[in-house]
Amino acid sequence: MPDLRRRKTLIWGISLLAPTLTTMTNTVLAATPAAPQELRSTLPAAHLLGSGPMRFFGLRVYEARLWALPDFEPAQYARQPFALELIYDRKLEGEAIAERSIAEMRRVGSFSEQQARQWLLLMTKAFPDVLAQDRLLGVTDGAGDVRFFHNGRETARIQDAEYARLFFGIWLSEQTSAPGLRAALLSKR
Repeated sequence: MPDLRRRKTLIWGISLLAPTLTTMTNTVLAATPAAPQELRSTLPAAHLLGSGPMRFFGLRVYEARLWALPDFEPAQYARQPFALELIYDRKLEGEAIAERSIAEMRRVGSFSEQQARQWLLLMTKAFPDVLAQDRLLGVTDGAGDVRFFHNGRETARIQDAEYARLFFGIWLSEQTSAPGLRAALLSKR
């Protein structure tokens, strides 16, 4: 008889917890975003490594997400395939995004004025004006091939390993101007 009572008590306890566990599981599952469609075709094994907001003077500018393979090594980011997704919270001009990118790339490493002009032209094409909830995605193959997408549509492509290292270094290099965001992107490492 005591075994029967114990079983009934256990079943009763589980039935009380089941809705809570289901809600907790659904909340966790809902919190993990799906990989962007364009990433599923270019880097299908990528998973979300980390994410975090970029703030400027306290204002949230965008949410950054790092999509990478399970064995991603942050110190070797320039030699590995991955994608960086930015989901904007506000309207910004593409030209301003490109100019800011050049300034941030200079923190990561030096490059000539000719390279700066060439890369600025590329990024002006790659980064159109954005509105709240627009997505920009940069995908690198780890060998210098970089593709940019705006809301799922490819906008530009470049084959330049030095550009890839410096551009993605804006977020992933130890010289980043946003070490808190870098830590959030690499949080699951």
